[in-house]
Amino acid sequence: MLKIIVGQAATRAATVTAEMVQAYAKVTGDCNPLHFDPDFAGRTRFKQLIAQGGIATGLRHALVGMDMPGPGTVFTSRQWSFPKPVYIGNTIRAEARVKRVFKKRRISEIEFTVENQPGEQILRGQATVYQAAPV
Repeated sequence: MLKIIVGQAATRAATVTAEMVQAYAKVTGDCNPLHFDPDFAGRTRFKQLIAQGGIATGLRHALVGMDMPGPGTVFTSRQWSFPKPVYIGNTIRAEARVKRVFKKRRISEIEFTVENQPGEQILRGQATVYQAAPV
């Protein structure tokens, strides 16, 4: 089992591309015109195309499953909000910070933020994760 302690933090970043948005739509079926139709998106409060929220949450998933706690970790519960959208071309940075650790149960509570390159929060929330025992 990977060692994890209260206060431990990790980050992961990615630049959101039109190709990511297309790939996400292909996998999930989320072809909302907010992601693909510039005229439609231009008539909304967003004024331009936005990426699916799942791309930002996916960055969190990669952070937990690959970086901290790391391989073998899964989400058991999560809660988040999206204060701002992610625009195509934004570089987003996810940060996770451990708030509580239940060692005997291999469970941790983690707080998350995801920010765009000007430092605006585009996602915030918390989750409970489980570290599966190595095989």
